[in-house]
Amino acid sequence: MGRIIEIIFTLFILILTFPFWIVIGILIKLESDGPVLFTQERVGKDLKIFKIYKFRTMYMDQEERLKDYLRKNQKAKKEWENYRKLRSFDPRVTKMGKILRKFSFDEIPQILNVIKGDMSLVGPRPYLKEEVVYIPLENYEIFKVKPGITGPWQVSGRNKIPFNERIRIEKDYAMKKNLFKDIGYLFKTINSIVNGEGI
Repeated sequence: MGRIIEIIFTLFILILTFPFWIVIGILIKLESDGPVLFTQERVGKDLKIFKIYKFRTMYMDQEERLKDYLRKNQKAKKEWENYRKLRSFDPRVTKMGKILRKFSFDEIPQILNVIKGDMSLVGPRPYLKEEVVYIPLENYEIFKVKPGITGPWQVSGRNKIPFNERIRIEKDYAMKKNLFKDIGYLFKTINSIVNGEGI
């Protein structure tokens, strides 16, 4: 997708969604302590580290909650090792966070990442630094394109897909990236959000 078109489109989305930013921010602050926006270091194009923006959906002591939960629940521990996610219940996520994630509203602030040039609307999801060590070097094609707010992994089942399969899907996308596929992923994303499947 052309950079100019992407900027125009994201600015339009920013203006359109701004009232939601205020409402969501108030609701986040009412439920739990901590900032409204959550920033986290991710790995982008050419392995460049950048800070991704999201609405905060987790408690501030998320790491302690996760370690405690995985220590007590072997089934959840195995799920975490296979998917790097907890699909049914995640002790780190707030009640408001569950709603935001269901409709992917927590991803809205990544519009700012697109405007800054760290991300694109469509692309592989940006990996955490600690996840990159699990990606074999032959799959580093993934890092030759900008990461995206949405992309092939998000519209292909996301949490249901094992980490190794995610790598395969996103490498294939990076090697065969084209505008028409990107437009298709955007439409699939809209459908997923409307149906409450998230991205």
